[in-house]
Amino acid sequence: MAYQHIIVTKEQGYAIAQLNRPDVLNALNMKLMAELVEALEALDKDEDVRCVIITGNEKAFAAGADIKEMADASAMDMLVRDMFARWDRIRKIKKPIIAAVSGFALGGGCELSMTCDIIIASETAKFGQPEINIGVMPGAGGTQRLTRAVGKAKAMEIVLTGKMISAQEALQWGLINKIVPVEYYLQEAKDLAKEIASKPPMAVRLAKEAVLKAFDTTIEAGLEYERKNFYLLFASDDQKEGMKAFVDKRKPEWKGR
Repeated sequence: MAYQHIIVTKEQGYAIAQLNRPDVLNALNMKLMAELVEALEALDKDEDVRCVIITGNEKAFAAGADIKEMADASAMDMLVRDMFARWDRIRKIKKPIIAAVSGFALGGGCELSMTCDIIIASETAKFGQPEINIGVMPGAGGTQRLTRAVGKAKAMEIVLTGKMISAQEALQWGLINKIVPVEYYLQEAKDLAKEIASKPPMAVRLAKEAVLKAFDTTIEAGLEYERKNFYLLFASDDQKEGMKAFVDKRKPEWKGR
């Protein structure tokens, strides 16, 4: 499909959704988010796609929400718009999502990167939740996902001061997976997407679900969920193929079922 604010490309086994509002540092307006969610849901149903990368450009992943859309809104306007409902739909995407981040990932941009399953950052990446500086606070999951990633003390500091943190700090605090030179950050994400795409799709899907469940429930319920997903995979053709290939000392051929 043709989009106005994002560019979607498909590679062998994975796809890239590139935010494309470079004149405003990829600010996340409602139209862009609608297109992004629509694209992700379509890719989630595409059997040729096993992993998705979300990226921006070297200067900015996304520098935040489009403030012009909200500046004059009332509380009732925001309630009726319910713009964060789209973010809930991103969380329900079954396939792994990698954020390839360079430059600014601030406010909604930081929150969007945190909705992804893995974050690859360039050396120039800067993360932050600066909403406090304009009289509000994070609303797309920033207070929750950031706290789970870096802990209460660091999250409080980032949210209450609005300061940016460097890629090195983000790595040290557990927010991101890896830092690479700016000229390689997207290629690093592509290499990782290819590796994930080479794995059995159903096992990847259920493994992602189980990891995310760890944030939603108790350890006892999480272990039970993990165990059921483990058992369920023994109903798949890929489990039979994977274990037979291991015994036969050959490369498995995944069918995705």
